[in-house]
Amino acid sequence: MNAVPRGLTTARDGLDDRRALAFLAELSQALALSIDLNKTLAMALGRIAEFMQAEAASMFLVDPVSGLIECRQCVGPVNIAGLKLQSGQGIVGRAVAENTTQIVRDAQTDSRVNVRVDAETGFVTRSIICVPLTTAEGPIGAIEVINRRGGGLFEPGDAELLRTIAAPAALAVNNARLVESLVEQQRIRRELDLARRVQKSLLPKRRRDKFPLIGINLPAHEISGDFYDYFDLPDGRIAFVIGDISGKGLDAAFLMVRVASLLRWVGKEGTTPARWLERANTELCQTLREGRFVCALVGQYDRIARTVVFASAGFPPALLQDDGGFRDYPADGPPLGVMPDVGYGEQRVELGRSALYFDSSGLLELIVRHLALAPEPRLRALIGDLKQLDLVDDTTILLLQEPRGANAQILLELQFPAQAAQMRSVRSRLRETLDAQAVGPEMRDQLVLAVDEACTNIIRHAYCEAADCGGTEETISLLLTRERDMLVFELRDEAPPVDPGKITARDLGECRPGGLGVPFIRTLMDDWELQPGPGGNGNILRMRKRLQAGGTGDTE
Repeated sequence: MNAVPRGLTTARDGLDDRRALAFLAELSQALALSIDLNKTLAMALGRIAEFMQAEAASMFLVDPVSGLIECRQCVGPVNIAGLKLQSGQGIVGRAVAENTTQIVRDAQTDSRVNVRVDAETGFVTRSIICVPLTTAEGPIGAIEVINRRGGGLFEPGDAELLRTIAAPAALAVNNARLVESLVEQQRIRRELDLARRVQKSLLPKRRRDKFPLIGINLPAHEISGDFYDYFDLPDGRIAFVIGDISGKGLDAAFLMVRVASLLRWVGKEGTTPARWLERANTELCQTLREGRFVCALVGQYDRIARTVVFASAGFPPALLQDDGGFRDYPADGPPLGVMPDVGYGEQRVELGRSALYFDSSGLLELIVRHLALAPEPRLRALIGDLKQLDLVDDTTILLLQEPRGANAQILLELQFPAQAAQMRSVRSRLRETLDAQAVGPEMRDQLVLAVDEACTNIIRHAYCEAADCGGTEETISLLLTRERDMLVFELRDEAPPVDPGKITARDLGECRPGGLGVPFIRTLMDDWELQPGPGGNGNILRMRKRLQAGGTGDTE
């Protein structure tokens, strides 16, 4: 500070400039060390009242939500903490509204003074100084001192002194508020992270071995109010649940945890889907508050009979997709938690080879795009589509369909050394097999080329970097299967696992043999995937191609 603030030398108590500057330095340092808002206010106000020789002092802050000016701290014979004022009301309200210092030398005759407080407390106000706490964004509150000790009145020099003191106080309060806001944000993030972990722990783990149920859950925001679940019943049937909690935020997320647990607990008893919903509804009608409700669908699947029985409580229609297109099954009862003692109907579906979708967001148009794919890659493709959208609601899908491989016809099985010289024989056997399936010549040659390129990449890049270096113990397995009009080519190797994310296509502008596998497979096949073998040993490449009606498969 290069200059003494105007007014320091005119304070009536005879404070000299040096003492005033020392107090400002001490106060600024103390405020800079404090990041707790309440401690900052209490510490600052006590020191200011003592320095100003005031009988009472108070610090008001503007509530950023309501706009009211609230007394957050006070010292003196009367406790007015919590007192709230409108902007422009009284001395404090004027100081904030006008962003100017207010001085009252004789409170008994000044119309600006709110005499209600004196009347209610018995405290006699004689003289007041009130200065705004000003930041770059405007006033955030005010400091008020009342009655100079010894019976004297405040002078203009005292007002200038308090205004100078208010500058570091405003900065400290603003900094403490920012820190408080950051702490609150961190607390919210921790709560959201906890909610996400709890929600994730409730979703069932993906089951392999041709399990017929697959689910996905994509939150629109940090956490989801949707859920799904499936579990085995003692008699061998599979029970499943999908639900959507009304509302958003942490309340909906934690309610989702409770409802998902309740539905699993009731469903484990193996009761009928209708009775399952009725029992859950009875419990939720007694405990849900503030207009909350739950849309849910529960069901049971018999894998031997290939039949599904399910009941819906206000959930969007289930969609059955078969050779004839789509058929919907609307809900036959209200959401859970709305009406007590309500009954629910049941739907029975002969699944066979069809697919049954339970979808919380109505994604029929997206589903239709990927009907050629097997169930798991179909959902992966849906996830890819959904991630390109700006989701405004949580999205959850549960797909029930027997894996196509469960009824697939094995057309060709080969195991051969991982050597380029073996590929001539492999190509010949593959052509014969595809000819027997009435695959047209053009499509047959393209499929053979795709398999040949894939095998060449395994030999060159999975087993070794140099061509024709496959050893006598290194092998490749080829399995070709067909289910209805879908051909599936599966290649297995015993090389170290390959990261699918690192597989890239070469520049097609280069004139050299080889390296066409990745772009060619992407163009030709309806779907393909690369994943580690069982236990992380080796790699499995699956390529799928749907043949056109008539079996030729020839495309443009």
